[in-house]
Amino acid sequence: MAALHRPPAFGGRQCAHRNERRTCVKTKRRFTNDILAALRDSKIVGLRAGTQPHRFIGIWMVVVDGRVFVRSWSLKPNGWHRTFLHDTRGTIQIAGREIPVCAVHTRSERLKDAVDRAYLEKYHTPGSIKYARDLGRAKSRATTTELVPLE
Repeated sequence: MAALHRPPAFGGRQCAHRNERRTCVKTKRRFTNDILAALRDSKIVGLRAGTQPHRFIGIWMVVVDGRVFVRSWSLKPNGWHRTFLHDTRGTIQIAGREIPVCAVHTRSERLKDAVDRAYLEKYHTPGSIKYARDLGRAKSRATTTELVPLE
């Protein structure tokens, strides 16, 4: 069995999937233009964090500079963000497809600021704006995660 290492992306948590994470970070694969367009146009993406079988949940996401970002609003103990702390692999559902992804924690303040603006622009309806603002607060900003396709 491969030795566990501490990926800097998720606060030094152990990750048993070293090779997948290394590939994800080094190659910085991008979603195809048609998938990016579907993500831009969609308000919700289906997400399954980790590799254990369970249902997809709907979460908000934004596209910034051709890259896909998500944030956790509730930070539940068994939520998707905490799952990604231990297993950076997951899957998204969009445009009738299931696409394997790797979760990469975002440390750049410039990118976090751009993600803040993207959430406010995309989710600006009277019913959504409160939550979009909350996603820009420190607790949620700290969970900013890029989803990078693995295929």
